[in-house]
Amino acid sequence: IIDETHTISVGPGGMTADLGLKPDFLTIGKAIAGGIPTGTFGMTQAIAESIKSMVELEIIDTGGIGGTLAGNALSLASMRATLTQVLTQENFVHMIDLGTRWSDGVDAAIQEFNLPWTCNRLGARGEYMFGKVAPITGADANDAGDFELEQYIHLRMLNDGFLITPFHNMALMCPDTTAADVDAHTKAFHTMCAELVS
Repeated sequence: IIDETHTISVGPGGMTADLGLKPDFLTIGKAIAGGIPTGTFGMTQAIAESIKSMVELEIIDTGGIGGTLAGNALSLASMRATLTQVLTQENFVHMIDLGTRWSDGVDAAIQEFNLPWTCNRLGARGEYMFGKVAPITGADANDAGDFELEQYIHLRMLNDGFLITPFHNMALMCPDTTAADVDAHTKAFHTMCAELVS
């Protein structure tokens, strides 16, 4: 089972395509619809037949698959627009270049101020982590959390015009992101780091 919700940022097809994987079951959440609540899944024919043999037609809509939240006209239109206009090879070249530039700027400030942090990179996304090495497990990621520091950074960066992803410190580049946007973040992040250590 592969969930591409957070790994689609590496390119069309996500890590599944990037690594040439052949999953039995694949899922992806709202990233496939540009953030609109939805989700989709795919599976091998054998798994589909197994599920089909266990699902009773009378309860199919109450089984938690589809329904009004994820299977509505807005979600479907958002998926079509995202797949045809956002998650394209051409856009990924641009977004990954900017994701690398963003992460390089974060890493430069971390190194300059000798902070015990790292920057996690995954294609068009980057994330500051409060640990000297990138986490490998969920427990490692949890241990790299610092609630008060995150609250400060989120507020400080918001005051400079940057809304960092809640619950972690991630930025995801989009087709409309510019090098000037990334450089402005790098400058604000550098200033924030300088203030933290002064």
